[in-house]
Amino acid sequence: MATFGNLTDRLTETFKKLRGKGKLSPADVDGTVREIRRALLDADVALDVVKEFTGKVRERALGDEVNKALNPAQQVVQIVNEELIGILGGEQRRLEFAKNPPTVIMLAGLQGAGKTTLAGKLAKWLASENHTPMLVAADLQRPNAVTQLQVVGEQAGVKVFAPEPGNGVGDPVRVAKDAVKFAQDKQYDIVIIDTAGRLGVDAEMMKQASDIRKATAPDEVLFVIDAMIGQDAVATAKAFQDGVDFTGVVLTKLDGDARGGAALSVASVTGRPIMFASTGEGLGDFEPFYPDRMASRILDLGDILTLIEQAQKAIDEEEALKVAEKFATDTFTLEDFLAQMQQLKNMGSIKGMLGMLPGAKGMRQQLDNFDEREITRTEAIIQSMTPSERRQPKLLNGSRRLRIAKGSGTTVTDVNQLVTRFEQAAKMMKTVAKGGMPQIPGMGPMPGGRMKQQAKKGKKGSRSGNPAKRAAEEAALAAGIQPGGAGAGGAGFGLGGAAKQGGPSEEELAALQKFLGR
Repeated sequence: MATFGNLTDRLTETFKKLRGKGKLSPADVDGTVREIRRALLDADVALDVVKEFTGKVRERALGDEVNKALNPAQQVVQIVNEELIGILGGEQRRLEFAKNPPTVIMLAGLQGAGKTTLAGKLAKWLASENHTPMLVAADLQRPNAVTQLQVVGEQAGVKVFAPEPGNGVGDPVRVAKDAVKFAQDKQYDIVIIDTAGRLGVDAEMMKQASDIRKATAPDEVLFVIDAMIGQDAVATAKAFQDGVDFTGVVLTKLDGDARGGAALSVASVTGRPIMFASTGEGLGDFEPFYPDRMASRILDLGDILTLIEQAQKAIDEEEALKVAEKFATDTFTLEDFLAQMQQLKNMGSIKGMLGMLPGAKGMRQQLDNFDEREITRTEAIIQSMTPSERRQPKLLNGSRRLRIAKGSGTTVTDVNQLVTRFEQAAKMMKTVAKGGMPQIPGMGPMPGGRMKQQAKKGKKGSRSGNPAKRAAEEAALAAGIQPGGAGAGGAGFGLGGAAKQGGPSEEELAALQKFLGR
């Protein structure tokens, strides 16, 4: 996650210095805690939060759980991970729905935090969870706020309640009350109220938000905060807590490259959980906030669970089984390859998914240089082929590849590279489907894999350049002996690991002497 990129780098480098140490001295612990403190302060985490966090880490790191650990460095990482989860809120909290619909969710926050866009994201996510949400345009102050919410609602495919034109016209409190009654009549089970914000905290905004809360009695009040505002996040959160109070926090713009200390400060200072996170500009770039998964991402330990959940939503299980069968039977075609690419696109940003893998920091430069449009170019190349060419790539001769390159706006080299990658991928997946271990280009055989012995066709015989050795080996072959092969059971150093005790048998020696004419 881009927001925590610098913090992740600093913490990873700090822990790297502890590796290889069988025991940690107090000086080692103090040095590590000092580096962690600097990294957090540089990330704009609130000073009080940093002091409390590093104090707990130091106390635990000097305790018996590290001194008695077989790997002290890993134990320190575990301690930091657990304490990070603590300041991020501990456990994930879900939305609390009303016993008698509709559930009313009120959004509050400063102008520019992304409330209106987030309202659409939340509505789309709730719709995917089999709810029927309705958006309410109660921000009647900001120019074109009502129009923006209507556009966002249309993109999300949800109803927008907007009886007033906005731009300073209308009573937001009355709009909010009428919206709840409308939702009851039309059987919408969730009402999301988008309220007005200001460029700064002021009394008028707080009073309006407080009046809407009293009029609608919302089940959840979500404080929307920009993850990039730094140290000011704590002051803003406290002001909203005192003026309106809220039940949960939503972080926006987590895909930015700012320091992102707000995420590590707000939950700890206010005592309110972070419930959702906005991770991009698209309406689908929205996810529930899991403190343990976020802590793992910050420490470069990966977030495999979120990756699996995204895959399960985007990939059809039946289709995946059919593709696996095609791999095993060697009938996987470029049409199937195209379908897999399109499903991969539905999962979201490729960079984001790769960033969830453990150790993604080591691929940071490659991820930054990765062009998301590469998948679009691949789609264009395959879609420029005829159906028969997609099913039988062997038909692709030079003239056909030139035609495909012109049709897709690419070069013949691009087409050649795609066909090569497809053949390599199909070969590797066929090996996996049959229970083998694929051999990745540039690497040796994978340890622990089942390597199948392939019988060599053609004339059998010795290939040695030494005439005497070649004669001896061919004599052994004539006698039914496989020198240096599976029958000899050779060890890794060229010695006969499974050789018979006492050397070759009398029959083997006799056959060798007969061949040499002795």
